[in-house]
Amino acid sequence: MQIDHVHFYVENAQKWRDWFVRQLGFQRAGGDASNHTSTEVVKSGPVYFVLSSPLTSASPVADYLRRHPPGVADVAFLVEDVEAVIARAISQGVKVLQPIQPQKHGKQCLKQAKIAAWGSLSHTLIERIGHDRGEEWESGYFKTHSSKLFGSEVPFTGIDHLVLNVNTGDMERAATWYEKILGFRRQQTFDIQTERSGLYSQVMVHPSSSVQFPINEPASANSQIQEFLDINRGPGIQHIALQIPNLVQAIAQLRASGVPFIQVPPTYYTQLQQRQLLPLSPAELQEIAKQEILVDWEVFSDQLTEEALPLLLQIFTQPIFALPTFFFELIERRVCYNNGQRRQAQGFGEGNFRALFEAIELEQMKRGSLEA
Repeated sequence: MQIDHVHFYVENAQKWRDWFVRQLGFQRAGGDASNHTSTEVVKSGPVYFVLSSPLTSASPVADYLRRHPPGVADVAFLVEDVEAVIARAISQGVKVLQPIQPQKHGKQCLKQAKIAAWGSLSHTLIERIGHDRGEEWESGYFKTHSSKLFGSEVPFTGIDHLVLNVNTGDMERAATWYEKILGFRRQQTFDIQTERSGLYSQVMVHPSSSVQFPINEPASANSQIQEFLDINRGPGIQHIALQIPNLVQAIAQLRASGVPFIQVPPTYYTQLQQRQLLPLSPAELQEIAKQEILVDWEVFSDQLTEEALPLLLQIFTQPIFALPTFFFELIERRVCYNNGQRRQAQGFGEGNFRALFEAIELEQMKRGSLEA
């Protein structure tokens, strides 16, 4: 299973299409309008985002926006056998929002269906046979467009993970749902507690691919997860992590284009220098600190040198919409070679996880939703 695309419901699809092109360097990939809904598609490398806004009150987007602020309404997964997934979903009592719809073009075949997921989130399930994803947007369904890319190279190489926030006590049930319906398996767990608030997190990963899907629930009434749930008026996707090959250089470029990022306390980098086997030169650490990037690394039993530590670099934007709900993470999993073996940081470093939580706590205090 892979993430095929992510569908945002917004108030103005054209405005957000331009935002993705101007701020994050996406391309316009297509656009169309029905009697009630306007839709735009943007892409960056293999990452596709669909943006829909209502033209009339009859639009399903209008109904969503009456119940929630703008955000992710649907995460589409590419599956090997859509009939098998739908049959499993029905056997577990899952509501099918759209039955399987096959489309044939010669030897090409596209099958897709949609199921209700957690809260108002849905999942479109897509099976392609001899069918390229770009053709879906560039066929008669959407009118094609073109625009200049951000910089000289495609900046993003994929979606690393998506994070789902659920109500207190629902993390276990949500994790079980994704195990039974979509075949995810449990990976890391986190219990982050500070003097002010806390969260619990269960990382889900699909065994057939690198798709990761952490699920968070509040561990305190004033948790940033609870703040999201209150403002979003229910569970939903908190953020999407986009993979990028050279994070330090890219962030400098994105800052220049006006993308705002969450601030990291300077003490974070002081503490970083106190850790064993720091795999960064003073110059590299200075650049990372200048761009306020979080960094973590994995130590294996056969690793004795700093040069052989796979690095995990992460940074988080401010919420992109008017209300403090959805934001983006940019992530680089830097590869290293040790004794001839290629290694890359997997999962999520607990140091980074805690640092992110504390950085968002500072943003909560600025908003007045968390006491200092």
